[in-house]
Amino acid sequence: EILQESRIVRVIRKQLVRKTLDMLKEIAGRESSDDYATFWESFGKNIKLGVIEDSDNRDDLAQLLRFASSKSDGGALRSLSEYVADMKEGQKAIYYLAADSTEAAKKMPFLEKLVKDGYEVLYLTEPIDEVAVTNLVKFDEKDLVDVSKEDLGLETSEEEKAKEEETAKEFKPFTDWLAEVYGAKVEKVVVSNRLADTPCVLVTSKFGWSANMERIMKAQAMGDARAMEYMRGKRIMEINPESAVMQQLKQKFEQNKDDEVARRMADVCFDTALLTSGFDLEDPMEFATNVYKLMGEDGGSAPSSEAVEPEVV
Repeated sequence: EILQESRIVRVIRKQLVRKTLDMLKEIAGRESSDDYATFWESFGKNIKLGVIEDSDNRDDLAQLLRFASSKSDGGALRSLSEYVADMKEGQKAIYYLAADSTEAAKKMPFLEKLVKDGYEVLYLTEPIDEVAVTNLVKFDEKDLVDVSKEDLGLETSEEEKAKEEETAKEFKPFTDWLAEVYGAKVEKVVVSNRLADTPCVLVTSKFGWSANMERIMKAQAMGDARAMEYMRGKRIMEINPESAVMQQLKQKFEQNKDDEVARRMADVCFDTALLTSGFDLEDPMEFATNVYKLMGEDGGSAPSSEAVEPEVV
């Protein structure tokens, strides 16, 4: 205890940490990345833990972080410095997405417009990754932004902004109706600017847990249910106005907003958005029932309670 409080020991510790960081930076900066890749495979989690716990050396440790990304070639890992060097002109943030695996991240709907427009997205595939990045907050004066949360803040032209506002105005009665159908399940329903093909997606509020973090915390043996309820991010439904599914549902709403089929379609859209956005289904049985009913109606056969007599051959 006495030695730990010694000024000489504190100086020695500080110098050792500095020399270690300098050595790691030298290895990371070598022309061949094999040496650092070997180190990262064994001690990458320790670097991430350092980002969380060592606030004094956080900026130095951030330069040693490595992640897979939407622009990784053959599974190669990218540094934050490489990300910043390759950023699009006018890009103000570093985008990332937390998921169970790289393959799962690639398929998530949050990436559709970003990747299509040439933005790079980092894939955080280990449970510690999201905590580390959340503690980092910034790198090289660039904010780190979770693409599964609201308000991406993408740069858009005046023409695109005007078009988005016009679309939002056109769809407002429809989004208000969806918000009424979903009730307390969502905070609000808005028109999305991040989707290209997927009909709808669920994003979380900026300061709450993401779907990935919520899933991790649920798996904790000593988890606090009250804390989870408090920290869970409010869900926001974003719809794709160009999706054929949303256009069909909007048409049914305009014909009859009390139509049972329209409400059932809206419920199925919400449940599929839960799944594709990384959340767990709250009521799998209700989801299955709605799908079966819609399949029967789509096939032209209304649900019937009459028993069908088997034909004896």
